[in-house]
Amino acid sequence: MAWMRVKNTPFPVGALLQSGGRLLCVEKPVVMGILNATPDSFYKGSRATAEKQILQRAEDMLAAGAAILDIGGASTRPGAKAPGIITEMRRVVPAIEAILKRFPESWISIDTYHAQVAAAAVDAGAAIVNDISGGLLDEKMLRTVADLKVPYIAMHMQETPETMQRNPVYEDVVLDVFEILQQRYLAAREAGIRDVILDVGFGFGKTLEHNYTLLRDMADFRALGCPLLAGISRKGMIWKALDITANEALNGTTAAHILALQGGASILRAHDVKEAVEAVRIWQLYVAA
Repeated sequence: MAWMRVKNTPFPVGALLQSGGRLLCVEKPVVMGILNATPDSFYKGSRATAEKQILQRAEDMLAAGAAILDIGGASTRPGAKAPGIITEMRRVVPAIEAILKRFPESWISIDTYHAQVAAAAVDAGAAIVNDISGGLLDEKMLRTVADLKVPYIAMHMQETPETMQRNPVYEDVVLDVFEILQQRYLAAREAGIRDVILDVGFGFGKTLEHNYTLLRDMADFRALGCPLLAGISRKGMIWKALDITANEALNGTTAAHILALQGGASILRAHDVKEAVEAVRIWQLYVAA
């Protein structure tokens, strides 16, 4: 395993994501807006189950500067139980179709670890597959994504959403996560996936200390040569650390976003798009000064 620590540089790995004949540049950081077509996601502000809600939230995020809309039909909060593939598909496919009918130029990612859901979502118009398991929870996922010819986001998660926070343990959290992500990257490339984005998986099988160690050393993952996604928004690593609630965690999230950008994040996955876009702009001015 080719492990190396790289100099902490604020500049992200450049990349052009290709999907359906379109290109999305993430050479400069972009924001992915979270849209959960679920009744039980951990942050109520991200939930949108009726078509009117979904379209309004999509419009608001796009107007605020979201480059990607990330749609999920199954909560992956700690302890969450999967709703079933059919239920998940019934939630996300109509949402994707409705958004693309109203906003045909938008880039949509499907947040799922089921190959069947990914295929149905891409058939409905989704352009990216965002898999919290990096292909480990569905053996058909990598081959399916390769056949779909769309970019793939591989995240690190210890165990499953239902069990991941019971007792997460690592010998060296940065090295251990690096090794797994390297393996998932190689597996994705061997399956035929052209564009791979990596996500260290903040909050997915990590203690508070693990999360902040990964945030501190996020630049090390640039050695893998892929764009990095940071999914920090309003998570327990923010609100538990500050002894507040997820509803009160916007300010802490913005602070963490700046740190993620310093570590080389190319994509910020955020509930609050306007504030995340503003964080990117401030960071860009800072590094350009």
